[in-house]
Amino acid sequence: MDSCLFCRIANHEVPSDILYEDDSIVAFRDISPQAPVHFLVIPKKHINNIMEIEESDKELLGNILFNAQKIAKTEGCEEKGARFVLNCKTDGGQTVGHLHLHVLGKRMLYWPPG
Repeated sequence: MDSCLFCRIANHEVPSDILYEDDSIVAFRDISPQAPVHFLVIPKKHINNIMEIEESDKELLGNILFNAQKIAKTEGCEEKGARFVLNCKTDGGQTVGHLHLHVLGKRMLYWPPG
C-alpha cells in the first residue's frame, strides 16, 4: 500500500528509529512517546487491523509478540514490566490503518487507560 505510513516505514521510505528488523517485521520508536519506552512492532505485510488476520498469519503474530518482549527486556522493562497494546479500528483507538503493537514501559501505567 503506497499511501500507508507504516508500509512506507517498513520499506525504509520514511525515516524511523528502528530497533529491530527481520524478514517479516519491523520495530521502531514511537514518534510521540507516551512513556519513557514506547515502540511499535509492525508486520511488513499490510494487515489493516487485528480483525483482519488470517490463519496463515499465526506465525507472523507469534514473531511480533516474541520480538516485542525481547526488545522490551533490552529497553529495561523486564523487572517492572510493560504494557503491550493492539488498538483496533475507530472505537479501539487505532489511528494508523496498519496492524501495530504498542509497547510502553519504564513508568507506571494505570487501568483503565482513560
